[in-house]
Amino acid sequence: MRVRHWMASLAFLSVFAILGTTALAHFGMVIPSDTMVMQDDSRSVRVVLSFSHPMEGVGMELEKPRVFAVSANGINQDLLGRLKPAKVMDHRAWTVDYPIQRPGVYMFHMEPQPYWEPAEDCFIIHITKTVVTAFGDDEGWDAELGLKTEIVPLAKPYGLYAGNVFQGIVKMDGRAIPYAEVEVEHYNRDGSAHAPTDYMVTQTIKADGQGVFTYATPFSGWWGFAALNTADATVRHDGEDKAVEMGAVIWVYFHDWK
Repeated sequence: MRVRHWMASLAFLSVFAILGTTALAHFGMVIPSDTMVMQDDSRSVRVVLSFSHPMEGVGMELEKPRVFAVSANGINQDLLGRLKPAKVMDHRAWTVDYPIQRPGVYMFHMEPQPYWEPAEDCFIIHITKTVVTAFGDDEGWDAELGLKTEIVPLAKPYGLYAGNVFQGIVKMDGRAIPYAEVEVEHYNRDGSAHAPTDYMVTQTIKADGQGVFTYATPFSGWWGFAALNTADATVRHDGEDKAVEMGAVIWVYFHDWK
């Protein structure tokens, strides 16, 4: 009987370990080298595109995206052809050096290829964006890009201190999504951050009835907000129609108070 109990316990722990591994949150990532370009700064930003579990530092393959562009001063510029292969967390990623020549608010955004996640039996598409402001321009940071799904910021997505509140509206097809679920993670780039428990690796909040969510970061660095919904279309896989997790992701940098 003891052997049976031991084997049953071992089987339970094995399943728990597998579930714990597969439950990691996915995040599309668009990370620029600077979010506020000032007069004395470099006139170029390096933007890195990747796909990962950012808090744990576990990377995934990012095929060349379907779309990568920047919107600024009323102009949308296709940057897909300028992407160069890179490595992030030992997995395929992409990068571009983008010259900042004029004042403006630059919104970089990516739509990846559908990513098949067997553990969840669905495809994942995270439409991801980040915002860079340059040379004192401060207009248009709350603009809606008209993406399939996106987070429209209600707080400036730059110039924030750690502890400041960040708010955004979750939208799909231009409409606010009431009570949308939003996952939040820190980009643990140097591995120095440690969550007290696995429950605190990814924090989950919900938007209100108007699709507005609110979060205050506990410390500085890059923080990703991923609003997850199910797409109205499916993707074929092995002869079957599979659901698509459609994520609206925005990355925001929070600074130390000095």
